[in-house]
Amino acid sequence: MKKFYRLSLLIIVFILLSTYSPNKFNLISKTKNTFFEIKNVIIINNLLLKTSEVEEKLSKIYSRNIFLVKKSDIEAPLKKISFFKKIEVKKKYPNTIVIKIFETRPVAYIYKSKIKYLLDSSSNLISLENGIKHGQLPNIFGEGAENSFINFFNQLKSNNFPSDKIENFYYFQIGRWDLELVNNKIIKFPYNNIDEAIRKSIELLKRDDFKNYNTIDLRVDGKIIVE
Repeated sequence: MKKFYRLSLLIIVFILLSTYSPNKFNLISKTKNTFFEIKNVIIINNLLLKTSEVEEKLSKIYSRNIFLVKKSDIEAPLKKISFFKKIEVKKKYPNTIVIKIFETRPVAYIYKSKIKYLLDSSSNLISLENGIKHGQLPNIFGEGAENSFINFFNQLKSNNFPSDKIENFYYFQIGRWDLELVNNKIIKFPYNNIDEAIRKSIELLKRDDFKNYNTIDLRVDGKIIVE
């Protein structure tokens, strides 16, 4: 019985050796290795980011194994691009990656050392040399304004202040803001109780008896000073 098994084993080994082809084996190995290499990268949902710039930043992921590429490998090279916020990644096997871009948005112009920048919704300063079309935006003035602007801007939005009527923001280093509206009215906000002051300003702007005043001063708690 043992002789029979040995003879069978020798026959199987002989068949394998006689049919072995190094070239064929290498071809199969190569096919397996390249089948899951990334060959297509599809960029979607980008409005401000240039597709070509994103593709350039991701040039190194081509030909990598799609199973081994992580989201962080894709996200890291993009973090220094203007208006980049985050991404969602979907792998379409065997060799395609779809990247959905989520962007910040430009909210205002800001002046730093007499140079004009865009400020986005994540408080990033962006050079105007990138050629992005950003439309009509208000201006921000005041040293250090970029550090607290988004918080104040979000307070205005959450209280439904008509932000499209704002021409200029003026920041004061004590931590408060003035607004200049498109009709040249000035609203002076206090350092504290901002939300209450914003709601009060909206109410006053709607009143007919305040339409002739150029300045509404809400800096003193409980008082309304007009000029």
